[in-house]
Order: sequence, then C-alpha cells, then structure tokens
Amino acid sequence: MQDKLLGADTPFDNRIQRINEILRVSHKIVFFGGAGVSTASGIPDFRSPFGLYAKPDPEFAKYKPEYLLSKECLEDEPEVFYRFYRKKMDMRGFKPNIIHQKLAELDADGKMLGVITQNIDSLHEDAGSKKVLKIHGTAASCYCVVCGKKYSPDRLFEDIRNALPACGCGGTLRPNVVLYGELLPISIIEEAYDIIGKADCLIVCGTSVALPHIKAMIKSYVGTYLIVLNGTQTPFDSYADVTCHEDIFEIFKKLHWK
Repeated sequence: MQDKLLGADTPFDNRIQRINEILRVSHKIVFFGGAGVSTASGIPDFRSPFGLYAKPDPEFAKYKPEYLLSKECLEDEPEVFYRFYRKKMDMRGFKPNIIHQKLAELDADGKMLGVITQNIDSLHEDAGSKKVLKIHGTAASCYCVVCGKKYSPDRLFEDIRNALPACGCGGTLRPNVVLYGELLPISIIEEAYDIIGKADCLIVCGTSVALPHIKAMIKSYVGTYLIVLNGTQTPFDSYADVTCHEDIFEIFKKLHWK
C-alpha cells in the first residue's frame, strides 16, 4: 500500500480507493464520530448554518444557547430548561443512516474495536454496533436526581402535564446527558483512550475536532492509519493518510472491504 498522504485536493476516486484498501487490511478500527454523523438521519447539529443554534427560537431569545443546555439552567431555571429540551432535543423516532449501517457491518466482520461518539442519540446501537462509548452521555434514558431510578426518555417528553418531569418518589427527572458545566464521564473517557491506544486504524468523522478534550483524544492516537472525513478542515488533516471534505453520506455509500 502506498505511503503517500492523500489530502483533500487528491482526486476523490483515488481517496475512496485508498480508504477501501485501509479497511481491508485493518482489524482494530476505532471510529470517532461527531454531529455530522447524525445529521444525515435528520438530527440537527448545533453550530452549522442549519444547526440548532443558527436560528434562535423567539421563545428563548433572551438566553445564550449554551445556557439552555447547561447545569446552571437545569438547577436555576428548570422550567426553562425543560421547555427547551422538550422542544429541541427529542431524539426519538430517528433511524440509522448508511454511516451507522456500514460501521455495524464492519463490526459484524470483526474489524471494529468500537465507536466513540460525541452524539447523544442511540443510532449506532440501533444499527447494531456492539461497543459504543458516548462521551457526552445519552438521550436514550433519564433518571431521578433523588433516588437514581432510570426511565425511558418517553417520561421526559410525555409527562407534559407537569413543568418538571417527576419520578414516583417525587424527585425530578433529568436527561442522562452531559450538560454544559458538567464533567465528562471518567470511565467512558478512560475506555475511549484505551481503545484508541490499541487501534490500527482511526476514522475521525463528522467533527471539526474543536473542543480541547476531543483534540487531546485524537492526538493520543499512534496507530497505523488515520482517516479524516469532515465537511470542513480539522487540525489533523495534514497528518491523515486520507482526508475527505466531501459529503460523508456519499463517501460511505462507496465504502467496501470484502
């Protein structure tokens, strides 16, 4: 296999061919995904021109977007938090797209060590990926802040008679996601570093790698092949064996390794 790095200016077909070659010879693949992975399923990201923050909702115009999904808002203005969460953060009903499906196929073929995702949906699991490390938590469950009992997310969105969704014990429920101002789950972060350290191929997809903790995680990779797939430039483009800025959905339609 050629050693030359194939940047975004290399003909597209050449880069796709190289990615497929890498997939064929790799057996410890780790996929690191961001919001761009889920947008193809209809879930909006946050900061793109079409994202959740792009067109402020008049109902919440006086608030900074980050505040509405923060620990501070949940604690100080819980009614505002839940009005926003119920209106904007319902992940139910979305279906896996070809990106999730292809990763599940790689997993079934014994080529994946795991998926690390910044996303809070459950689409990787729905598609069939076995190990999914969710560093920002999951919208697929909620729990009581008093007794810790877990519930389906339905409880957050269907208990609309009450401004605050309630547990049977009387405590308030909260989504099982990492809010602004909260620490990342240490055990998940440690496991993510562990599988990145064991990987022979790291695919970074749908993320600009802007957050410091994400950049540090990707920087720790010392394996054989690095593939970067994102609509805009990332800090790791110049180090990647293959870099693509084309539509991720279209890229995955062309991937095969058998």
